[in-house]
Amino acid sequence: MADALVVAEGVKKNFLHMGRTLEVLRGIDLAIYHGEIVAIVGQSGAGKSTLLHCFGTLDVPTSGSLKLDGEELTGLSSSRLADIRNRHIGFVFQFHHLLPEFNAVENVMMPGMIQGRPRKELEARARALIEEVGLKDRASHRPGELSGGEQQRVALARALVLEPKLILADEPTGNLDSKTSAQIHELFFAINKQRGTTIVVVTHNLPFAASMPRVVSLKDGRVEKDERKSDVKRDIDTAAEAEVARAADEPKKSATA
Repeated sequence: MADALVVAEGVKKNFLHMGRTLEVLRGIDLAIYHGEIVAIVGQSGAGKSTLLHCFGTLDVPTSGSLKLDGEELTGLSSSRLADIRNRHIGFVFQFHHLLPEFNAVENVMMPGMIQGRPRKELEARARALIEEVGLKDRASHRPGELSGGEQQRVALARALVLEPKLILADEPTGNLDSKTSAQIHELFFAINKQRGTTIVVVTHNLPFAASMPRVVSLKDGRVEKDERKSDVKRDIDTAAEAEVARAADEPKKSATA
Protein backbone atom coordinates (compact mmCIF):
# COMPACT_ATOMS: atom_id res chain seq x y z
CA MET A 1 0.00 0.00 0.00
CA ALA A 2 1.08 3.61 -0.61
CA ASP A 3 2.54 5.72 2.18
CA ALA A 4 0.15 7.44 4.55
CA LEU A 5 -0.69 11.05 3.71
CA VAL A 6 -2.66 11.77 6.91
CA VAL A 7 -1.92 10.02 10.20
CA ALA A 8 -3.93 10.62 13.37
CA GLU A 9 -2.77 9.01 16.60
CA GLY A 10 -4.79 9.42 19.78
CA VAL A 11 -6.40 12.62 18.46
CA LYS A 12 -8.78 14.24 20.94
CA LYS A 13 -10.76 17.43 20.59
CA ASN A 14 -12.62 19.15 23.42
CA PHE A 15 -14.77 22.25 23.36
CA LEU A 16 -15.82 24.44 26.28
CA HIS A 17 -19.55 25.14 26.17
CA MET A 18 -21.40 27.05 28.89
CA GLY A 19 -18.78 26.12 31.47
CA ARG A 20 -18.75 22.42 30.50
CA THR A 21 -16.11 20.49 28.59
CA LEU A 22 -17.53 18.62 25.60
CA GLU A 23 -15.44 15.71 24.36
CA VAL A 24 -16.07 15.53 20.60
CA LEU A 25 -13.12 13.40 19.49
CA ARG A 26 -12.06 10.81 22.07
CA GLY A 27 -8.87 9.28 20.72
CA ILE A 28 -8.89 8.87 16.93
CA ASP A 29 -6.32 6.52 15.39
CA LEU A 30 -6.56 6.65 11.60
CA ALA A 31 -4.32 6.68 8.53
CA ILE A 32 -5.38 7.96 5.10
CA TYR A 33 -3.09 6.84 2.28
CA HIS A 34 -1.91 8.65 -0.84
CA GLY A 35 -4.41 8.22 -3.68
CA GLU A 36 -7.26 6.92 -1.51
CA ILE A 37 -10.87 8.05 -1.68
CA VAL A 38 -12.51 7.54 1.71
CA ALA A 39 -15.96 8.17 3.17
CA ILE A 40 -16.43 9.10 6.81
CA VAL A 41 -19.91 8.31 8.10
CA GLY A 42 -21.76 8.33 11.40
CA GLN A 43 -24.72 9.89 13.15
CA SER A 44 -24.92 13.63 13.82
CA GLY A 45 -22.62 14.50 16.70
CA ALA A 46 -20.26 11.58 16.08
CA GLY A 47 -17.37 13.98 15.37
CA LYS A 48 -17.15 13.67 11.56
CA SER A 49 -16.90 17.35 10.70
CA THR A 50 -14.62 18.08 13.66
CA LEU A 51 -12.22 15.38 12.48
CA LEU A 52 -12.31 16.76 8.94
CA HIS A 53 -11.57 20.25 10.25
CA CYS A 54 -8.59 18.90 12.18
CA PHE A 55 -7.33 17.14 9.04
CA GLY A 56 -7.66 20.44 7.19
CA THR A 57 -5.89 22.52 9.89
CA LEU A 58 -9.07 24.57 10.36
CA ASP A 59 -9.08 23.30 13.93
CA VAL A 60 -6.33 22.09 16.25
CA PRO A 61 -6.55 18.86 18.29
CA THR A 62 -6.65 19.24 22.05
CA SER A 63 -4.15 16.36 22.31
CA GLY A 64 -2.65 13.58 20.24
CA SER A 65 -0.56 13.57 17.07
CA LEU A 66 -1.69 14.62 13.59
CA LYS A 67 0.65 14.47 10.61
CA LEU A 68 0.22 15.54 6.98
CA ASP A 69 2.72 13.99 4.58
CA GLY A 70 5.07 13.29 7.48
CA GLU A 71 4.93 16.77 9.03
CA GLU A 72 3.58 17.03 12.57
CA LEU A 73 0.77 19.61 12.58
CA THR A 74 0.18 19.92 16.31
CA GLY A 75 2.20 22.73 17.82
CA LEU A 76 2.68 24.65 14.57
CA SER A 77 1.99 28.38 14.43
CA SER A 78 -1.26 29.61 12.91
CA SER A 79 0.67 31.16 10.01
CA ARG A 80 2.41 27.87 9.23
CA LEU A 81 -0.90 26.00 9.42
CA ALA A 82 -2.45 28.56 7.05
CA ASP A 83 0.43 28.04 4.62
CA ILE A 84 -0.02 24.25 4.70
CA ARG A 85 -3.77 24.63 4.27
CA ASN A 86 -3.46 26.99 1.31
CA ARG A 87 -0.82 24.99 -0.52
CA HIS A 88 -1.72 21.38 0.12
CA ILE A 89 -5.44 21.10 0.98
CA GLY A 90 -8.58 21.81 -1.04
CA PHE A 91 -12.00 22.14 0.57
CA VAL A 92 -15.52 21.48 -0.70
CA PHE A 93 -18.33 22.22 1.75
CA GLN A 94 -22.09 21.70 1.75
CA PHE A 95 -22.44 25.43 1.14
CA HIS A 96 -20.18 26.33 -1.76
CA HIS A 97 -19.08 29.77 -0.40
CA LEU A 98 -18.59 31.26 -3.86
CA LEU A 99 -18.12 35.03 -4.07
CA PRO A 100 -21.27 36.42 -5.72
CA GLU A 101 -19.61 39.39 -7.42
CA PHE A 102 -17.17 37.19 -9.39
CA ASN A 103 -17.86 34.80 -12.26
CA ALA A 104 -17.10 31.07 -12.27
CA VAL A 105 -13.55 31.41 -13.64
CA GLU A 106 -12.69 34.20 -11.21
CA ASN A 107 -14.01 32.18 -8.26
CA VAL A 108 -11.83 29.24 -9.29
CA MET A 109 -8.82 31.54 -9.58
CA MET A 110 -9.32 33.07 -6.12
CA PRO A 111 -7.03 30.79 -4.01
CA GLY A 112 -4.15 31.48 -6.39
CA MET A 113 -4.90 35.21 -6.49
CA ILE A 114 -4.68 35.30 -2.69
CA GLN A 115 -1.21 33.74 -2.97
CA GLY A 116 -0.19 36.36 -5.54
CA ARG A 117 0.27 33.96 -8.42
CA PRO A 118 0.33 35.35 -11.99
CA ARG A 119 -3.20 36.06 -13.24
CA LYS A 120 -2.52 34.78 -16.77
CA GLU A 121 -1.31 31.41 -15.48
CA LEU A 122 -4.23 31.13 -13.07
CA GLU A 123 -6.86 32.01 -15.65
CA ALA A 124 -5.63 29.34 -18.06
CA ARG A 125 -5.69 26.77 -15.27
CA ALA A 126 -9.12 27.87 -14.04
CA ARG A 127 -10.64 27.67 -17.52
CA ALA A 128 -9.23 24.16 -18.00
CA LEU A 129 -10.75 23.07 -14.67
CA ILE A 130 -14.11 24.68 -15.47
CA GLU A 131 -14.14 22.65 -18.68
CA GLU A 132 -13.08 19.50 -16.79
CA VAL A 133 -16.08 19.77 -14.46
CA GLY A 134 -18.43 20.26 -17.40
CA LEU A 135 -19.06 24.01 -17.22
CA LYS A 136 -17.22 25.34 -20.27
CA ASP A 137 -20.30 27.24 -21.44
CA ARG A 138 -20.94 28.71 -17.98
CA ALA A 139 -17.45 30.10 -17.32
CA SER A 140 -18.53 33.77 -17.39
CA HIS A 141 -21.66 33.25 -15.26
CA ARG A 142 -21.83 34.50 -11.68
CA PRO A 143 -23.00 32.18 -8.87
CA GLY A 144 -26.51 33.64 -8.89
CA GLU A 145 -26.86 32.55 -12.52
CA LEU A 146 -25.83 28.94 -11.80
CA SER A 147 -27.82 26.03 -10.40
CA GLY A 148 -26.86 24.46 -7.07
CA GLY A 149 -25.10 21.61 -8.82
CA GLU A 150 -23.22 23.98 -11.10
CA GLN A 151 -22.10 26.07 -8.13
CA GLN A 152 -20.79 22.95 -6.42
CA ARG A 153 -18.86 22.05 -9.59
CA VAL A 154 -17.25 25.48 -9.47
CA ALA A 155 -16.38 24.91 -5.80
CA LEU A 156 -14.76 21.59 -6.72
CA ALA A 157 -12.74 23.24 -9.50
CA ARG A 158 -11.67 25.94 -7.03
CA ALA A 159 -10.49 23.25 -4.60
CA LEU A 160 -8.30 21.78 -7.36
CA VAL A 161 -6.78 24.97 -8.77
CA LEU A 162 -3.59 24.80 -6.67
CA GLU A 163 -3.23 21.04 -7.26
CA PRO A 164 -3.54 20.05 -3.57
CA LYS A 165 -2.44 16.70 -2.20
CA LEU A 166 -5.70 16.35 -0.28
CA ILE A 167 -9.34 17.24 -0.96
CA LEU A 168 -11.64 17.39 2.07
CA ALA A 169 -15.38 17.46 1.38
CA ASP A 170 -18.00 17.98 4.10
CA GLU A 171 -21.49 16.91 2.96
CA PRO A 172 -20.76 18.20 -0.57
CA THR A 173 -24.14 17.09 -1.95
CA GLY A 174 -26.27 17.71 1.14
CA ASN A 175 -28.30 20.45 -0.58
CA LEU A 176 -28.63 18.80 -3.99
CA ASP A 177 -31.26 16.54 -5.57
CA SER A 178 -30.43 12.88 -6.13
CA LYS A 179 -29.62 13.20 -9.85
CA THR A 180 -27.30 16.17 -9.34
CA SER A 181 -25.73 14.47 -6.32
CA ALA A 182 -24.91 11.42 -8.43
CA GLN A 183 -23.19 13.63 -11.01
CA ILE A 184 -21.05 15.31 -8.33
CA HIS A 185 -20.20 11.90 -6.88
CA GLU A 186 -18.98 10.74 -10.28
CA LEU A 187 -16.80 13.83 -10.52
CA PHE A 188 -15.08 12.95 -7.24
CA PHE A 189 -14.34 9.45 -8.52
CA ALA A 190 -13.09 10.77 -11.87
CA ILE A 191 -10.75 13.27 -10.19
CA ASN A 192 -9.42 10.60 -7.84
CA LYS A 193 -8.81 8.20 -10.72
CA GLN A 194 -7.35 10.66 -13.21
CA ARG A 195 -5.28 12.79 -10.84
CA GLY A 196 -4.60 10.42 -7.97
CA THR A 197 -5.77 13.12 -5.56
CA THR A 198 -6.49 11.84 -2.07
CA ILE A 199 -10.12 12.59 -1.21
CA VAL A 200 -11.89 12.33 2.16
CA VAL A 201 -15.66 12.88 2.15
CA VAL A 202 -17.94 13.26 5.16
CA THR A 203 -21.41 12.17 4.07
CA HIS A 204 -24.81 11.02 5.26
CA ASN A 205 -25.53 9.71 1.75
CA LEU A 206 -25.50 5.93 2.25
CA PRO A 207 -25.49 4.93 -1.46
CA PHE A 208 -22.53 7.27 -2.05
CA ALA A 209 -20.69 5.81 0.94
CA ALA A 210 -21.47 2.28 -0.30
CA SER A 211 -19.74 3.09 -3.59
CA MET A 212 -16.52 4.07 -1.81
CA PRO A 213 -13.62 1.61 -1.61
CA ARG A 214 -13.16 2.49 2.07
CA VAL A 215 -15.61 3.67 4.72
CA VAL A 216 -14.68 4.85 8.22
CA SER A 217 -17.58 4.90 10.70
CA LEU A 218 -17.42 7.17 13.74
CA LYS A 219 -19.48 6.78 16.89
CA ASP A 220 -19.25 8.95 19.99
CA GLY A 221 -15.96 10.48 18.87
CA ARG A 222 -14.21 7.19 18.16
CA VAL A 223 -13.58 5.02 15.11
CA GLU A 224 -16.21 2.31 15.34
CA LYS A 225 -15.41 0.60 12.01
CA ASP A 226 -12.81 0.95 9.28
CA GLU A 227 -13.95 -1.19 6.37
CA ARG A 228 -12.72 -1.92 2.89
CA LYS A 229 -14.98 -2.43 -0.11
CA SER A 230 -15.87 -6.11 0.34
CA ASP A 231 -17.26 -5.56 3.85
CA VAL A 232 -18.67 -2.08 3.37
CA LYS A 233 -21.23 -2.57 0.61
CA ARG A 234 -23.10 -5.33 2.43
CA ASP A 235 -23.42 -3.37 5.69
CA ILE A 236 -24.34 -0.04 4.13
CA ASP A 237 -26.78 -1.54 1.61
CA THR A 238 -28.60 -3.10 4.56
CA ALA A 239 -28.71 0.26 6.34
CA ALA A 240 -29.89 2.01 3.17
CA GLU A 241 -32.69 -0.53 2.68
CA ALA A 242 -33.81 0.00 6.28
CA GLU A 243 -33.81 3.77 5.74
CA VAL A 244 -35.95 3.45 2.60
CA ALA A 245 -38.36 1.17 4.45
CA ARG A 246 -38.68 3.67 7.30
CA ALA A 247 -39.34 6.52 4.88
CA ALA A 248 -42.00 4.49 3.08
CA ASP A 249 -43.64 3.61 6.38
CA GLU A 250 -43.93 7.21 7.61
CA PRO A 251 -46.97 8.16 5.43
CA LYS A 252 -48.77 5.03 6.61
CA LYS A 253 -48.19 5.96 10.24
CA SER A 254 -49.43 9.51 9.60
CA ALA A 255 -52.56 8.21 7.88
CA THR A 256 -53.47 5.97 10.80
CA ALA A 257 -52.62 8.51 13.50
